[in-house]
Amino acid sequence: MLTGDDAYQTATALAAAVANRQISSREVVDRAIARIEALDGVINAVVVRDFDRARQAALAADRRVAKGDRLPLLGVPITVKEQFDVADLGKCWGNPAQRDTRSTTDAVAVSRLKANGAILLGKTNVSFMLADYQCNNAVYGCTGNPWDSARTAGGSSGGSAAALAAGYVSLELGSDLGGSLRLPAHFCGVYALKPSLDIIPLRGGQPPPLPPRPRLGDLATGNWPVAGPMARCAADLALALGLLAAPDELAEGKAYRLKLPAAGQTDLRDFRLLLLDRHPLCPTAGVIGAAMESLADRLERAGARVLRDSDALPDLAETTRIFAQLLSARIAADLPDAALLQIGDAIAALAPDDTSLAALRLRAMQLTQRSFSQISNRCAVLAQRWRLLFDRVDLILCPAAPVTAFAHDTRPFAQRRIDVDGQSVDYGALSVWAAIASLAGLPATMAPIGRDADGLPIGVQIIGGFLEDRTTIAFAGLLERAFGGFVPPRLG
Repeated sequence: MLTGDDAYQTATALAAAVANRQISSREVVDRAIARIEALDGVINAVVVRDFDRARQAALAADRRVAKGDRLPLLGVPITVKEQFDVADLGKCWGNPAQRDTRSTTDAVAVSRLKANGAILLGKTNVSFMLADYQCNNAVYGCTGNPWDSARTAGGSSGGSAAALAAGYVSLELGSDLGGSLRLPAHFCGVYALKPSLDIIPLRGGQPPPLPPRPRLGDLATGNWPVAGPMARCAADLALALGLLAAPDELAEGKAYRLKLPAAGQTDLRDFRLLLLDRHPLCPTAGVIGAAMESLADRLERAGARVLRDSDALPDLAETTRIFAQLLSARIAADLPDAALLQIGDAIAALAPDDTSLAALRLRAMQLTQRSFSQISNRCAVLAQRWRLLFDRVDLILCPAAPVTAFAHDTRPFAQRRIDVDGQSVDYGALSVWAAIASLAGLPATMAPIGRDADGLPIGVQIIGGFLEDRTTIAFAGLLERAFGGFVPPRLG
């Protein structure tokens, strides 16, 4: 039998246990389903369930094991973000108008996980139209953080992070545009990879009711969405990346030319690191800054070179402003007409001299073509500067968000604020640290590094050069071995 808490085994360990017939896939799946049924009434992470088919798939996996078949995830239960197509399951992105939409095929990334033996238990909760830093919508309700159900698990992949932290599954598939993998991982204390642009196909992750279509990113226009894995250890991220990263056979162009190199370093002493823990447009909570400094100190004692600045560092404030405008324009493209009408009213109510980041984002939802083109040109220049920075350093270490998980806030978006050590800050500032990796199409791995006074997780964002996804994961694994990694929350 497996040792330790079965609910918190890694995907790698579960696959090995099933392959070695220490435990059957059916038993693993039944235990996962029982845990969801026992705990998810409070957390509300797994909102689309496919338990009957999962049990049948587990029996089929056990028959394959008995015949000697071997696959990397054979018999391992997983869940995926509600965003993704799964044949014969509903998909609405939390939008009541699409409540009855059902998928007829699997998303490319989902099919790849299934082809490698994974067993899908269901799908996890999202923000309304994937456009919020919390998971709360009129179709599925609100997802609580397993560390404290009164607090958010993050968004828009919040259900994914919560399912991992609660011990339901060991592997998840989420997505990220403005921090949607990274913020939930930080809030819930798990691992996530926002991969380099275009290395994992997004076909099958389109808003309903649009049909699946190939989709390549474009740095200059803010078309940055990526699919990526979430897990409770770095090794499982590496495993999932190896299964998911391949071109979409229906796409054309640059995706076919992307090749991921092996990790560039194998020891903490080999890394040149740039620590960024202060943002010019938003304060960072002292507890997060202290966790970052503590990590830097430990890394220096371990032999790594840690820089606090670089003359090659691009303008972080300009990066955030451009990112915020293009992100808002990108999100607006997927919003229903009713939401856009409300946004128009909010823009009309802005004071003409309001140049805040919040006002900038709001106005960007109605950008003219001329303004959009001008911002896109600046974006392309900045993205290149960020990529060139990695000639000087191997990795950037920075926060994922300025605060730890906060209490659920259901007020209208424009009325929400976050508290940063007593300072009231615009709610949209939650994405300021997401700008670097998204704007430049860079990989960013999230790893837990500590907790605050309330026991809430704190994560570090590990950003690497373009296509250096394996290096960011390898560094997260070195941190895990040297200083510790995921810690399970206390659940009822």
